[in-house]
Amino acid sequence: MSLESLVKQLKGYDYGNLYHEDFFHTWDKTQDELMAIFTVADALRELRENNKSCRIADSGLAISLFRDNSTRTRFSFASAANLLGLEIQNFEEGESQIAHGETIKETANMISFMADVVGIRDDMYIGKGYTFMKEFSEHMQEGYDDGVLEQRPTIVNLQCDIDHPTQCMADALHLIHEFGGVENLRGKKVAMSWAYSPSYGKPLSVPQGIIGLMTRFGMDVTLAHPEGYEIMSDVEDIARGNEAKYGGKFSKTYSMEEAFKDADIVYPKSWAPYAAMEKRTDLYAQGDKAGIDALEQELLEHNKSHMDWQCTEELMKTTKDGKALYLHCLPADITGVSAEVGEVDASVFDRYRIPLYKQASYKPYIIAAMIFMQKIKDPAAKLEELWAAAATRLADNA
Repeated sequence: MSLESLVKQLKGYDYGNLYHEDFFHTWDKTQDELMAIFTVADALRELRENNKSCRIADSGLAISLFRDNSTRTRFSFASAANLLGLEIQNFEEGESQIAHGETIKETANMISFMADVVGIRDDMYIGKGYTFMKEFSEHMQEGYDDGVLEQRPTIVNLQCDIDHPTQCMADALHLIHEFGGVENLRGKKVAMSWAYSPSYGKPLSVPQGIIGLMTRFGMDVTLAHPEGYEIMSDVEDIARGNEAKYGGKFSKTYSMEEAFKDADIVYPKSWAPYAAMEKRTDLYAQGDKAGIDALEQELLEHNKSHMDWQCTEELMKTTKDGKALYLHCLPADITGVSAEVGEVDASVFDRYRIPLYKQASYKPYIIAAMIFMQKIKDPAAKLEELWAAAATRLADNA
């Protein structure tokens, strides 16, 4: 779609409340606001693919605060910030005064003097990640209100204990392109399924984010997991609420086979049981690292009871016409490659490798679009200005 068409589409949405606002969860945003972000993401990609500059800032910092390991999200945030003209600054807690007891309030103000956006990932402890982000946001607001900060940086949730909005919106934009428009997602069956992993107890935020978002587009979302691997009931309630509001469907099953049957899209990945994540949080609060390590081993042993929960070639044959689109947030535990037994057969993964990499490629643009909407009051006009300016991103004299 041309930039002109994308801008025309953008002008049809009501998105004013995104300006100067943090982005925490997809379910906090209206349908128009989500569609506006998708549209701006596509517009920024159109600009870059035409070698046009997307810079909206001549200077400024994008603070990257990761409290868990990351590859795709970390580099997606850095890429998004750079695309818009912001310099990335990684904040490492272990190398800061937080290691010596500095408070969240002080840290939030000290790192924000000339910052425009703070991307935070804090996903491993139930009840802690989103709470940390909210506190950080409130302290920055206090600093701005008190005249300490010249501007109030906005926050982008790069994954918390509840939601992974940048991942799930990138997944959704991938589906919009694969199926030829958001209207074509209606009625499509999505199997969001637990799958066996021998690596570690993974966060709940991806399955929670998927059921909370995909039900917004009239999709038939089935959540599958073994008994005992429940996710947050509050997020399930959000998905159920979306049934009546948006015409989608949400159901649960303890059978991977049932979820995959006639599915248009499958998303098999591992996560730790909610009860175990709560226990991990309690151990974290007690500073019991040995207890956390022991719990991790206990979780991995428990996972072995469900090694048959794998995305196999046989299971894929039961999907819609045997050709369901396979999704994963990556990295996947691939049987015979990265694990002896894992989430997905190597042959399945290899067949979908290119679509998977395309899926991942949407995340930098989704993050850039979130920041763009936070910082630019009239994004439609700004996109037109960037296109008309004809400033080249890369001066290639070859």
